[in-house]
Amino acid sequence: MEPGNGTQISEFVLLGLSQALELQPLIFGFFLSMYLITVLGNLLIILAISSDSHLYTPMYFFLSNLSLVDICFTSTTVPKMLCNIQTQSKEITYEGCITQMYFFILFAGLDEFILTVMAYDRFIAICHPLHYMVIMNPRLCGLLVLVSWIMSVLHSLLHSLMVLRLSFCSDLEIPHFFCEVNQMVQLACSDTYLNNILMYSSAGLLAVGPFAGILYSYSKILFSIWGIPSAQGKYKAFSTCASHLSVVSLFYGTSLGVYLSSTATHSAHSSATASVMYTVVTPMLNPFIYSLRNKDIKGSLKRFLGR
Repeated sequence: MEPGNGTQISEFVLLGLSQALELQPLIFGFFLSMYLITVLGNLLIILAISSDSHLYTPMYFFLSNLSLVDICFTSTTVPKMLCNIQTQSKEITYEGCITQMYFFILFAGLDEFILTVMAYDRFIAICHPLHYMVIMNPRLCGLLVLVSWIMSVLHSLLHSLMVLRLSFCSDLEIPHFFCEVNQMVQLACSDTYLNNILMYSSAGLLAVGPFAGILYSYSKILFSIWGIPSAQGKYKAFSTCASHLSVVSLFYGTSLGVYLSSTATHSAHSSATASVMYTVVTPMLNPFIYSLRNKDIKGSLKRFLGR
């Protein structure tokens, strides 16, 4: 195929995690199991929160939003991968690839923003407990989620429009199991200077920024907990944010691991394998972290399933 405008490209080829035919049934079963667990686990969290009036609080409002985003985040990549394995076809249309990239960036950004909002919620709850319900009122909670959506949509739209302007050559093989923006930019024949600038600057603003906000919130939380005189009070205060801290550590730890592995090995296959951790494994584990460490969620789940 001759180099030309991106709109003339008919399809890309997703190489997936492995080319070995004998491994495809194993990969299919593995990812199908993880996907079903992710959807079912996060859906149960949403249903448990929505069915229990005692959980109509800011913390659980943000948690239900996080569960919804995790379902959508995993659904942007895994179903297409499973379909390709089942049909023994690795092709994805140009339009489908752009769409998948758009929604992947959108829900990845939403994950970061909602985790940051949840850290702020825990900061207010522990550092300003007497004013918690006044500060974290329904209007502010809705506004925080709305702003998170708006910023994520604009960020994702900007990346997608920048990729649409690129021209591609004859090599249209993406060494990944989904259309990852960095891999697509590397396949372009046209000048990608602006795309690279956008990727690095957005990574700095929309990855480091929320993470810095989370670190700031938890530094204030730790100082407040340190000032509590009783050990029981310290444990009770810390337990209210332990689940969120575990999820944050898992999400950012795996994301950083993907970045470091791809930088150290310069291997697209290694990056694709490592990205499974934050695209599939982390959304799957989040419901278990919150349900196992949270008595309110466990109680609500028991009542909901008991019906």
